[in-house]
Amino acid sequence: MEGISEAIEIREFGSFALLAPNHTSIHPMTFLLTGIPGLEAAHVWISIPFIFMYLLAVVGNALVIVVIAGDRNLHEPMYLFLAMLALNDIILCTVTVPKMLVIFWGGPSISTFASCLTQMFFVHALFLSESAVLLAMAYDRYVAICTPLHYTSLLTTSIIGKLGLALVARSVVVVVPGVLLILRLPFCRTNVIPHTYCENMGIAKLACSSIRVNSVYGLTAAFLTTGLDFILIAISYGLILRAVLGLSSQEARMKAFGTCGTHICVILVFYTLAFFSFFTHRFGPRVPHHAHILLANLYLLVPPTMNPIVYGVKTTEIRVRVLGLFYQSKSS
Repeated sequence: MEGISEAIEIREFGSFALLAPNHTSIHPMTFLLTGIPGLEAAHVWISIPFIFMYLLAVVGNALVIVVIAGDRNLHEPMYLFLAMLALNDIILCTVTVPKMLVIFWGGPSISTFASCLTQMFFVHALFLSESAVLLAMAYDRYVAICTPLHYTSLLTTSIIGKLGLALVARSVVVVVPGVLLILRLPFCRTNVIPHTYCENMGIAKLACSSIRVNSVYGLTAAFLTTGLDFILIAISYGLILRAVLGLSSQEARMKAFGTCGTHICVILVFYTLAFFSFFTHRFGPRVPHHAHILLANLYLLVPPTMNPIVYGVKTTEIRVRVLGLFYQSKSS
């Protein structure tokens, strides 16, 4: 039955599907991304909120970067980490959404093997970087509230720069083995990927040999990076909560909660979508496949869209300076 279904799938996409069943290829020349399976008729309608979120994410995060870069008073650890998060969000959206829109508007889209692996690398690396920046921001809040006298010595510009490089290095070190594990696989089924972008397990499942090593590595890497980040963030905010509740001044407690509230909102949006998508993809076989794909798109797009809105509304310094940019443009 599996061979029959694959043959039907090959015939359905005609000349796009370049591999036939029982024909083994070390690396296929191309992959065919088909979009959201079962919702092809609604692709154009689905693209409307997606392009709106993409434009909002790019413009919003670009404004955050411009405001922070242009105001020396905002060259503080909290805002520098926020600028890192904004830059990461812009790149993450741009790596996935344009190709996604091509599929929504024009139907199944061909991607070469090399470009597919490149997209896969950046998607996973940037996702890990996002998680790491959120951890760095949690550490910033912990130092600012729990050890304020050491804040300037523990978070200097030099240390922040080294942290930024370490975040990039961690992402590369973790993701490269996943790419190498894909390169070792032979492909003999189909080159059709029922997805809007190239991701690790989506490619691995097309192989005609065991992908157990890929799956185990993916689970282990996810736990030791994103999972560990979340645990450390939870611990840091537990310590922050204990310190805040120990403050004698009601005004000081409210100010501390207000400072951390914005970051907690961003963390909840990011990790809730990411973990829900991750666990339903691996442990929820009864969840419809189109739901998996929608979640995989939303957990990469919603946080970058929400982050500048949340920080713009909740952070007075950012909000005032963004409004100042608009007033200047109107007056000129």
